[in-house]
Amino acid sequence: MKRPVPSASMQSFRVALSRLVRGSLAALLAIASPLAAYAQGNGLTRPVVLPAFDPARQACSKPRGLRRELVFVQDNKREFIQGIGRGLAIAAAERGLSYRVLRADNDATLMVKQINRLHASKTGSVVVAPIDPPSLSPSLKRVIGSGAYVGAIVPPPATTILNAPQYQTGKVLGDTAATYIRTRLGGKAKVVLLTHDNLQFLAPRFTAMRDTLRQLPGVTIVADISPATVDRAGGYRTMKTILLAQPNIDVVLGADTVVLGALDALRDAGKARPTQFLGGIDGEREAVAELKKAGSPYKASISLASPVFGYAMGRFASDWLDGKSVPQAMDILPKALTIANIGQYERDVADPAAVYADPARRNSYLRMYGNICFDSRDRYMNFPWSSERR
Repeated sequence: MKRPVPSASMQSFRVALSRLVRGSLAALLAIASPLAAYAQGNGLTRPVVLPAFDPARQACSKPRGLRRELVFVQDNKREFIQGIGRGLAIAAAERGLSYRVLRADNDATLMVKQINRLHASKTGSVVVAPIDPPSLSPSLKRVIGSGAYVGAIVPPPATTILNAPQYQTGKVLGDTAATYIRTRLGGKAKVVLLTHDNLQFLAPRFTAMRDTLRQLPGVTIVADISPATVDRAGGYRTMKTILLAQPNIDVVLGADTVVLGALDALRDAGKARPTQFLGGIDGEREAVAELKKAGSPYKASISLASPVFGYAMGRFASDWLDGKSVPQAMDILPKALTIANIGQYERDVADPAAVYADPARRNSYLRMYGNICFDSRDRYMNFPWSSERR
């Protein structure tokens, strides 16, 4: 039996119905697409130059269904990281956030599990010092997609990326060492660089040191190596190995925590001398204590004032949960610590809230860029941001 041929009017009705269904489906997808972008999007993957942070930017929606909690996920317990934690804890207490610390102890797999648990428990804000950024990235994206605040110490992805102008930071230390070599060592020195070149985000600081030292014909870099772990034990083990081949070292440069370990190895081997130049980056308390010791080989530390920027990130976490706009990125400005300015520096890191409340003092340590809030969270930072990039 033949099916009846639809009339022209019936065909028109079907076409209209089909269009209506497609239009309704498109409308539904349009509503759902922002949520999909938040949950699955890749954020800002191409480098952009961010404008200055606008603290007067209009507030937006508050995240819903998240715990008013700030968790600091640490790579290890070095002093620099503990300084960040002190600042975060002070801000959390002021703003009524519960605060706790998770430490991965240099175990990248454990850190991934910790972040996944925070996502499952609907934690509202996380600050992280990543061990292995590529393996951690998918987990951090899920936390960002949930609407939580994510602050990252240098590598993306994050709501707010914290970085230093890395080349400038390395140059400040390199220039200080070069001046010492010229004026105190007759322009000649055997140098050890304890690098973090396996972390691409920190590599520019060591490029700057090499660029500076290359200008001194009497300088020989006898070791240029990344310790297996970025802590005092890693610096100690690496320096012990170097001393087997090069027992007389004049200069050691790197992060404070590994250079302090190198100093331990030099002292244990009876190779530490008052005329040596050991210099680090981070302004750690034990490095500052060495600077004050008469006859110590430790001659310089480039401050990155971790309690001050830790406090700032704690404030951002609270502001985010309150529906306010926060910076997308923040610079830590390097300062070469000297006997003349150590006193003020110690007062500042002891009371980061007072520094933050004083615009002049705050701006000497921090510079903020861009704006982001809960409603614009699909524009999270997912590229290695640096203010030095042009």
